[in-house]
Amino acid sequence: MKQASKKSSATGTSNVTPIHGGKRQGAGRPKGSGRFGEITERVRVPASLVGDVIRFVESKAFKIPLYSATVQAGSPAFADDHVETRMDLNAHLVRKPEETFLVRAAGDSMIDANIRDGDLLVVDRAAAPKHGKIVIAAVDGALTVKFLIIKQGRTYLMPANPEYSPIPVNPETGVTIWGVVTSSVREH
Repeated sequence: MKQASKKSSATGTSNVTPIHGGKRQGAGRPKGSGRFGEITERVRVPASLVGDVIRFVESKAFKIPLYSATVQAGSPAFADDHVETRMDLNAHLVRKPEETFLVRAAGDSMIDANIRDGDLLVVDRAAAPKHGKIVIAAVDGALTVKFLIIKQGRTYLMPANPEYSPIPVNPETGVTIWGVVTSSVREH
């Protein structure tokens, strides 16, 4: 704290007096009394992300209550009325945020894999595309969602609907795998 020294003309003693600013006992807001109920920290954020960060903080990190009871899809059953925990859907659905993107499914070629028109697909670009995985692929510049099938040395993009034909993957088809579908979200 900056201080100024004043000499008293009568006694020749010095008194120390604060100039201005600095920490003053009893000044400011009590710790933990702000809108978040805890001590806060200043953080530098790129200007382009300020709005996203504010929305994230105000939503309490997107954590949604997860009830400990299951919901019967058949006959009704007794349900617990307490929350087991709060769940962050990002932490549950996204393994590597920097390598993840979302895309909406269109059409019915994957209906037997329970992917319907309008479903939101969570796609991990870092996940290894392996036999049997559902992938997002670019075929001649158009995106599609299909099973990746590797059989007898040949690779196919396989639909999950008998009305559609498999797409062979070879140099002539110009297929590029964009990522592996890890989850899907459906609105009801």
